[in-house]
Amino acid sequence: MQFAGRTMSEYRTITVEARGAVEILSLDRPEALNVLTPEVIDELADYYDGLHRRSAVRVTILRANGRAFCAGADLGSQAFAESGSGRAHRQTDIQQRYARVIRLMRSCPQPVICLVQGAACGAGFSLLLAADIRYASPEAKMNAAYLRIGLGGCDLGSGYLLPRLVGLAAASEFLLSGRFIDAPRALRMGLVGEVVPAEQLLDTALAMAADMLRASPLGLRMTKETLNVLIDAPSLEAALMIENRQQVILTETADHREAVAAFRERREPNYGER
Repeated sequence: MQFAGRTMSEYRTITVEARGAVEILSLDRPEALNVLTPEVIDELADYYDGLHRRSAVRVTILRANGRAFCAGADLGSQAFAESGSGRAHRQTDIQQRYARVIRLMRSCPQPVICLVQGAACGAGFSLLLAADIRYASPEAKMNAAYLRIGLGGCDLGSGYLLPRLVGLAAASEFLLSGRFIDAPRALRMGLVGEVVPAEQLLDTALAMAADMLRASPLGLRMTKETLNVLIDAPSLEAALMIENRQQVILTETADHREAVAAFRERREPNYGER
């Protein structure tokens, strides 16, 4: 299986499993609580960048092996540049390298479903925020750990994404304190869609993916794209204008005609257009 610049067998810190039009990406460093090193980041970036050119993949699931989703960035790795002359420039390069993964997750055409068990801290917290849908186990806990290591609480998209997911007041509570959000609180805030036993997380995600696959490929893709744009729409008029154009484009597709025919004939649609 070929990705952006590598084959699946060349990944060392993540695994990818294909199930039809759904792919399951697993962080695979359980002995290290799946902390993010530059190598992990580069492999994640390679995978999500490749999704932009792999239309046969329609939904992707992000999960982790072991008892923790992701304990954050590896503080002992090159995630933090060595002190000395030019450190600000080196750290800027590293920061942008990590932030690129968040950007690629948000911009890839496929919906990203994230499954969280155990801890999701710092950079791991930002990964789950960048997903489109999140499910958690009862043991899950998450926090913007950046503040606990002498950095700002807003990092890798957390200051942008969290207020839009849960509101400014709730986001401020956690970004300004570094406190953990447990699974029940995450569910009440709407940060996760469901809390299910860890052994049921993947089945829950696959059931959601199956519902997504009932949409036309272009309709699903354009819905994610439109949501990303409308979250910052300046007015209702601007939002309606974007939605109108989306619908006009989709009504011209063969998949739309097939979906209407299937609805009338009370059968599942057979999408062939790409």
